[in-house]
Formats: sequence, C-alpha cells, structure tokens
Amino acid sequence: IDDLAEVDYSLNSLPAVFRPFIDLDLKGIVYPAGNHTGPPYVAAPFTIPDQSDSMLYLAFSEYFFQTSSFAYYTARAFDITIAEETCSYFNISTEIFGSIIPEVAKYSVAPYPVMLKLMATEIPVISLEQDSFTVEIQGSMEVFAVLPDSTTQSLFTMNIAANTSIALNIFDQKLMGSLCLNRLQFSLAHSNVGFFEISLLENILSYILQTEVIPSANAKLSKGFPLP
Repeated sequence: IDDLAEVDYSLNSLPAVFRPFIDLDLKGIVYPAGNHTGPPYVAAPFTIPDQSDSMLYLAFSEYFFQTSSFAYYTARAFDITIAEETCSYFNISTEIFGSIIPEVAKYSVAPYPVMLKLMATEIPVISLEQDSFTVEIQGSMEVFAVLPDSTTQSLFTMNIAANTSIALNIFDQKLMGSLCLNRLQFSLAHSNVGFFEISLLENILSYILQTEVIPSANAKLSKGFPLP
C-alpha cells in the first residue's frame, strides 16, 4: 500500500462456480510493513445479498478496516508533528496562545514558535456503515514552545476524542476514502503553565486539525488501497 502497510488477499476456500455467477471468498488483511503478526481481531463470515444488475460485486467487512487501523496504529502513522518549519500554513506562537490563556502569557513572556505533537493513544475503533464507516480516535496533543536554541519546552498536554467518518469509493482498481471530522472533545491532561479552562482553546485547536491534519489524512487516503 505504502511504506507503512501492506495488504494480503488470500482465498479462504476454492472458488464456488454457479451457473449465473462465481463466488470468491477472500480474506483481506492489512499488516504493518514487514510485520505479518496476526491482528487482534477475528474475521466473521458474511454473505452478499443476491443481485444481478452488475458484472462485479465487491464487499468488505469491518475486519478488513480493523486490520488497517491496527496496522497503521502499530506503524505510528497517527503520530503527527506540526511545526512552522514543516508546514507552510502553520504560524502560531506562544503570543497567540497567551492572548487566549493568561497562564501561558505569564509562563512565556517572550514570543516563541509553537510545535504540536499529536498521537493516537489507542487503536482507532471502526464501525462500518453503508458506503462509509466511522472512526473513533482517542489521542493526545502536547504543545511545546520552541526556544531560540531549537530545544523545546512543554507547555501542556490535552486528551483528544475525535469522531470521524470516511466516505468510500472505488476508482482505478483502488478503494479510496475521504475523511470528515464530525466531533471533537478536549480535556486537559497535564499543564506546566497551571490550570486553565480548555474550552478557551477549542476553536483554535479545531481550526488546526481541520486545516493541517484532515487535509494530510485525505492526501494519504486518496492514494487508495489496491484491490485484488
């Protein structure tokens, strides 16, 4: 698929040949690249409703997407660093945070660039729906001040609960997706600047995720999963 994950399609049984159709029972598993350790899920059998309007019908179970989530989580694909030098659109400083949170202004008098480190703290949970699926992500975001000598100083860490949905489509023999952020919840996990109401930051953090993280994820999803 990419440098982080690879997919294996294996036949579970011999192809079943009938007069009107051929039934192929495939088991698709996504692994971390170079690591074929079995994922912690059990594939449940399912059937495709009888239809005859098209030449080919292709169905995916939650198992396939769960193994994808596990593979990319294991490969730390959900760990993202956002900083001024790595993103042309990101230009947030301690001065901006300090204008919203007085505790930051007291802690960091001089304005410094800010760096964000995001990571998933649990394997994202996938629920399959018609033509799409939802992804529940539990994660954290640590906010750093970048000092003149290029060292960093941790300001605070937040817990993040995100509900997202991914619309699916097939193009050029690939399964592609488009990510949409439905809901975000923040809570303060740790602070070196003192306690503050996290609600003060919700708008700016939501903006950062919408303009930096979601487009990056969609760029990767647009490359697609190769189909058998």
